[in-house]
Amino acid sequence: MGEHNVYKNYIRDVGQLVAEAARVAKSERDELNDSTRRDYAIGRLMGYHEIISLMQQQAEAFGIRLSEIGLEGIDPEQDLL
Repeated sequence: MGEHNVYKNYIRDVGQLVAEAARVAKSERDELNDSTRRDYAIGRLMGYHEIISLMQQQAEAFGIRLSEIGLEGIDPEQDLL
């Protein structure tokens, strides 16, 4: 149990937090009309897109299920663009 579970729980929680922050960023982007603030929101969302894509690709490469890292049910290409 011990240390292995701590890292596993940490990664899962971080994945869930990043996915939720990305969804919030998309919602904020969609609500903004001010071009300067919208440009910032788009950049922020692009950052989340890159992070989630990378985490999912690495999980696949290591044979880790997305549910184990809290990133199941989010498709960066469909949900964050």
